[in-house]
Amino acid sequence: MLTVVQKINACLSDYILVFLLVAVGLWYTIKTRFVQVRYLGAGLKKVFGDLSLKGGEHGGGMSSFQAVATAIAAQVGTGNIVGSAGAILTGGPGAIFWMWMIAFLGMATIYAEATLAQQTRVKDSQGNIHGGPVYYITTAFNGKLGKFLAGFFAVAIILALGFFGCMVQSNSIGSTIQTALGIPSWIIGVVLVVICGIIFVGGVERLASVTEKLVPVMAAIFLLGAVVVLIMRIQYVPATFVMIFRYAFQPQAIIGGGLGAALKVAVSQGAKRGLFSNEAGMGSTPHAHALAQVKNPHEQGIVAMAGVFIDTFVVLTLNALVIISTLYTADGPLAGGYTGGVIEILNKANLAQTAFGVVFGEKFGSIFVAVCLFFFAFSTILGWNLFAKINIHYLFGPKAIKPFMLTALVFIFLGTLASNDLVWELSDMFNQLMVIPNAVALFALSGMVVKSLKEHK
Repeated sequence: MLTVVQKINACLSDYILVFLLVAVGLWYTIKTRFVQVRYLGAGLKKVFGDLSLKGGEHGGGMSSFQAVATAIAAQVGTGNIVGSAGAILTGGPGAIFWMWMIAFLGMATIYAEATLAQQTRVKDSQGNIHGGPVYYITTAFNGKLGKFLAGFFAVAIILALGFFGCMVQSNSIGSTIQTALGIPSWIIGVVLVVICGIIFVGGVERLASVTEKLVPVMAAIFLLGAVVVLIMRIQYVPATFVMIFRYAFQPQAIIGGGLGAALKVAVSQGAKRGLFSNEAGMGSTPHAHALAQVKNPHEQGIVAMAGVFIDTFVVLTLNALVIISTLYTADGPLAGGYTGGVIEILNKANLAQTAFGVVFGEKFGSIFVAVCLFFFAFSTILGWNLFAKINIHYLFGPKAIKPFMLTALVFIFLGTLASNDLVWELSDMFNQLMVIPNAVALFALSGMVVKSLKEHK
């Protein structure tokens, strides 16, 4: 089964995923006349202007900052630390360049997703807001086709994020803490289940209250640590940027093989891990943006763009610079490419811990990354559970929510027991399958997005 899923993932990531992500991003970049350039400043100003650690209640929804904090909580997870490390390890430092390209285009894509999520959201009889791709997919396509595509998306996101994705996150938490502190990962699993269970039961308001506090704090801690490392390795930073741009187009020089095959690996790793990191085009974060109580859809669209910028161009980039400047520069263990047994020692899970350990010392570097990854992955579990829950409600109604939450907690615990390549591959597969119906709907509804943008020039 692992082999079959790996072949499906290779096809999706090398061809379909890259094509769809680039096509949708280019389409909206052109249709909106580079909205990600024209309105990024306004989006960042809105995010930091509305920053609050006590947002309060918002009538079945969230404040704009709570929504973007929940979206960033979902985006800034293992994709930033483990995912970017895996992309570098497999595709070379140049994979980060392709992550940047995907993110730049993805900012236009996520503007469209957030705008449409606002325009098509609904309120239930209790006054709770529900929104996301299933609602704009059925707006784009009436009848059986719309129901099929929405159902396909809902099932894919429940499996990708609600179950397998949370296993990936909890596995990363358990393994890094066990490496750093020697605490058995199953104990971490029990702690996670208890904390997550308390937050899940509290619903949207409790989750929003947690993410609005957790996201700024966890980002500040990680960014401070990364800046310290880069200051200590300042003489290697110029060479680090040179490697990112050089190996984006000459990856065979560092990962081996022929130019064509190496370039395909670098681009596909950048696209696949870029998607897993910023989630633009995947259809996950629109669920959070749909809940925002804002004056108009455009307002949340530009906030959503700022979320992708923070995720990729700040957090992920700093992590990548730390890894490359410590491990790939002249005195690093991967300076000459992948030779000998170094690949067996440095895998995607501990690459970041090794990198921070170069400056902080092996023990403290390992602990620092473990603590950061705990917060990142924990916040992602919270966000992903909410997104899956919204789709459970869409498919099965409110009575299915409690059974889903209990099942999700079991998956979270199981993720800490053992590393399983099949779980990672299944998570990747369903993540990528979500893109297909979401992208089709985005193409079909571009008129609604452009109209919303023109109304708020």
